[in-house]
Amino acid sequence: QVQLVESGGGLVQAGGSLRLSCAASGSGRGINVMGWYRQAPGNQRELVATITSGGSTNYADSVKGRFTISMNNAKNTVYLQMNSLKPEDTAVYYCNAKRAPFTWWGKGTLVTVSS
Repeated sequence: QVQLVESGGGLVQAGGSLRLSCAASGSGRGINVMGWYRQAPGNQRELVATITSGGSTNYADSVKGRFTISMNNAKNTVYLQMNSLKPEDTAVYYCNAKRAPFTWWGKGTLVTVSS
């Protein structure tokens, strides 16, 4: 079992920055992929960015060039640096970890971007 704990959400003005962190504890050895998803009110949960244990990254088109995902393998921690934030980035951001065939989710952290 893996527990994921997110931190770093909050309220920021448009154009500002936030850094999200997610620490995996428990049976975190062998996690293949970690990532961030988000869900805005009335919308489905969507991919924001993922990173593999080898360092390969994938981003949603809407955040490319503004968000950067990184991972500290030794600490089983994934980060999401969010720059040039827009009101449409407002959502609950969820951390995700995969170790086939299992997937784990954090409880989410709220990011609110004011215009």
